[in-house]
Amino acid sequence: MAERFQSFGLATPPAAKAIQAEEAITLLRSGQVTQASLLAYGNGRSYGDSCQNGAGAVVDMRSLSRIRAFNAETGVLEADAGVMLSDIIAHAAPYGFFPAVVPGTQFVTLGGAIANDVHGKNHHRRGTFGCHVEGFTLLRSDGKTYRCSATDNPRLFRATTGGMGLTGLILSASIRLMRVHSLDIVERATPFGGLGEYFDLAEAADQANEYAVAWIDQLAGGRKSGRGVLFTGNHAEHGSHAASGAGGNLSVPFQPPFNILNRPFLTAFNAAYRWRKGRSTTPRQAGYQGFFFPLDGVRDWNRLYGPKGLFQHQSVVPEDAARIVVPEMLAAARRAGQGSFLTVLKRFGAVRSPGLLSFPRPGYTLTLDFSNRGAGTLALLTQLDRITIAAGGAVNPYKDARMSAATFAASFPEWPRLEALRDPAFMSDFWIRTAASIDLRRRGAEAAE
Repeated sequence: MAERFQSFGLATPPAAKAIQAEEAITLLRSGQVTQASLLAYGNGRSYGDSCQNGAGAVVDMRSLSRIRAFNAETGVLEADAGVMLSDIIAHAAPYGFFPAVVPGTQFVTLGGAIANDVHGKNHHRRGTFGCHVEGFTLLRSDGKTYRCSATDNPRLFRATTGGMGLTGLILSASIRLMRVHSLDIVERATPFGGLGEYFDLAEAADQANEYAVAWIDQLAGGRKSGRGVLFTGNHAEHGSHAASGAGGNLSVPFQPPFNILNRPFLTAFNAAYRWRKGRSTTPRQAGYQGFFFPLDGVRDWNRLYGPKGLFQHQSVVPEDAARIVVPEMLAAARRAGQGSFLTVLKRFGAVRSPGLLSFPRPGYTLTLDFSNRGAGTLALLTQLDRITIAAGGAVNPYKDARMSAATFAASFPEWPRLEALRDPAFMSDFWIRTAASIDLRRRGAEAAE
């Protein structure tokens, strides 16, 4: 295949077969699709195998790329599922609107943002992406197209929002954008010397700001352990309404034969980053690209991890456990000799998602990126899973490439409700590895009784 349909982590095999959206639509409307044969593929920004389907084909949705309508009074936008978030920003910005929720990259499709129910730096105020979805059209293998919203086919609406593409093919969607003064952000950087200091700041930062997120120097130990910088931001009252060009001029043109992001590099990078970002606590006005999508400035930056790729681990733990659990997880990574290039900590609020399997819930979420160093890295990730589940937390499935079925079930006890609404023609490698294996064992046990 001319294009490799990979996950962003590059640690799992690329799709063996891919078809275009138009071909998949024709097959589905015929009502003659075989079981477990399809899975929508947006722009490949999921880190693990939730966007892969080794048993069948992935469906390249990017050809469905039309913005259908936009109401400049209400901010409601209707677009095809393959439209990029960057295109939505560019279309709505001149009218004073911006997506209410954006993840760490603008290079995700609208359908992918719904299927993963992505979250951003303002969950404490706006909840997840799904909270702002008016409705969508869903094509299933019975050949029918369903209009889904909170009132029309509400069970399918809830299952599809955060359902990782398993309920059918999202064709188009309507979302409500947020009116903003400008796209520019007034950002403040507040250095902190340890996690205790961060936790003392976090709730007040959320109350006072639209956006809040912390960067952690994961490698720092001893008295410097848990140091970092808290970034808060709000849309500037007087700023630009013009969307800048998506992506930067820098790129990683090829994959090096080894991991560039090794421990000496990360140690030097962390020290320089903390000095540069934390040297001034005076608010500054900056463009939205650098605040929301800093890594988008370097195309294909994931190649820096080398041929084995990377694993991302994102967890969420309850607020009352976070002061103990987060330091424990960072210490476990240091003991394992694993360095995280990007370590992010933020506070989730209580805004409830309509999604059945939505990841965010009240508490603190920690994200770590690890180079794939084989068995040692996998052992560390399993340890982080155990710490998370023991604290009553959850591990993010669309960032995952290796969690056990038990970890998934503990994180999302309502998974059987999604399985009951899963379209039989749709399957992913993630679902086979987790939920489907649980279901097979359960059926085997019932048959043996």
